[in-house]
Amino acid sequence: MSAQDLTTKANELVEEFALFDDWMDRYQYLIDLGKELEPLDEAFRTDDYRIHGCQSQVWLQPVPGTGTVSFKADSDAQITKGLIAILLRVVNGQPPALVAGTDLAFLDQIELKEHLSPTRKNGLDSMIRQIRLYAGALAAQSTRTDDN
Repeated sequence: MSAQDLTTKANELVEEFALFDDWMDRYQYLIDLGKELEPLDEAFRTDDYRIHGCQSQVWLQPVPGTGTVSFKADSDAQITKGLIAILLRVVNGQPPALVAGTDLAFLDQIELKEHLSPTRKNGLDSMIRQIRLYAGALAAQSTRTDDN
């Protein structure tokens, strides 16, 4: 996987959201994407996996992989679940160092942040921050392993 793959996935989402002229349709699509998330095991619905800073509850489970970063997630709010779904669609399967350093500019192209309430926008920023933290830790761990 490469930056090209991440960019391709992000561009696909931008194109999909561009199909909808009305923001209510975009919100519905976001909710539909959230419904496609793989169920999160109850063992990961704990405070250890909860993303703090979100108004709704969001849990993010890092999934070990070889040379890539992947996550499973869930939320108790439909729109928030859709937000985490689009983030995971772009970052899952990517190299950890790439995910840790990506700016996820596709969110601006979708104009998503402009149409979220301030609390949802803060929650989205918290989700991005936690994804980057996990990815950065995994990248640092693999660098230490490579050095040994």
